[in-house]
Amino acid sequence: MFGRHHRALSCALAAVLGWLAVSSVHAQDLLVGQIASQSNILTQANAKGLYQGMKAYFDYVNAQGGIGGRPVRIVNKDDDVKAAKMIEMTKEFAADKDVLVLAAYQGTGSLTELAKQDLLSKLGLALVSPLSGDKNIVGAPNIFPFRSGYPDEVTALIKEAVSTGKKRVVLLTWNVTFGPAMKPFAEEVAKRENLNLAASIVMDAKSPSTADAAVKEAVAATVKTDPDAVIMLIATKYAADYTRQIKNSAAAGAQIYTLSVEPAAELVEAAGVEKARGIIIAQAVPFPFSATLPLVFEYQKLMKQYAPDVPLSFSTLEGFAAGKITAEALRRASPNPTREKVLKALYNMGEYNLGGVYVHYSAEQRRGWGSVDLSVIGANGKLLR
Repeated sequence: MFGRHHRALSCALAAVLGWLAVSSVHAQDLLVGQIASQSNILTQANAKGLYQGMKAYFDYVNAQGGIGGRPVRIVNKDDDVKAAKMIEMTKEFAADKDVLVLAAYQGTGSLTELAKQDLLSKLGLALVSPLSGDKNIVGAPNIFPFRSGYPDEVTALIKEAVSTGKKRVVLLTWNVTFGPAMKPFAEEVAKRENLNLAASIVMDAKSPSTADAAVKEAVAATVKTDPDAVIMLIATKYAADYTRQIKNSAAAGAQIYTLSVEPAAELVEAAGVEKARGIIIAQAVPFPFSATLPLVFEYQKLMKQYAPDVPLSFSTLEGFAAGKITAEALRRASPNPTREKVLKALYNMGEYNLGGVYVHYSAEQRRGWGSVDLSVIGANGKLLR
């Protein structure tokens, strides 16, 4: 009898000790908070890519023993692209002492509100590589960008239109997120570069319930100008629907230029492979399909090793770079990294070489990659340089 009770007690004690050991290991994880909606149809493609690329890099780091012997783990929250939820969830991250840094947030409107409230400064948290090129966001305190800014992308698109002799160009913007800032900027650059704008159209995107009508109205206004090109500074479903309709209109032959925030796959799906062919997309991160840069070579190698079923893409490369910058900040903040140490490490990082691609962070400036690649949708629906 005593033996059976003794064995039962020993087993129970072992189970408790095992649970404590697992809990202790879990508590030692270095947590990285991410808010990007993988469920919302407007953002899910980029959100999944950011997560998968960042996770692949952290899986590699953990396979090498982690940072100071501690594994790095992403905690993703889905805000359904609602600013109030991003604010609330960021505060939840702040309440969890194990979350040391934030990375790869997505949602320009929500990020704008985050910056406007100066929430990261108030919470003492750093945000690495948000998916935004809006200067009001990436210029806010405690935000450390990787991608180039929207002004860089717009300038590159306008110069491309000039160099290819476009004569009647429609500038299409919207009245949300980056639209109000990019409209006057694009008009100023067009004037400086002597690009003739046949029309400057603003699409009303404030109410999703009227999206269909807004797109139809913008297409009609575009067709009326008989353009040879459209510089499309919108995104999400609005960009996809506009592309589909314009490619089935009297203005189907117009060259379309667009920003990096609109995934090529969505344009191909919307317009079809043949009609999407030739669309030019500005890219705010390096080209992920050609390993001409050490960063891209490393990315391709580690994606194949740690995420073999995930296709290469701009968003997975952006997530990968976010993971690499974040891991470096955690290393510099070690041993025993804290939020304060991570923030200090980022502000003192200076010029950091990710592999032929550089970022520069200091108290004076926080500058991302800074270059822009132009890619074109090819005959098979894939992107070409």
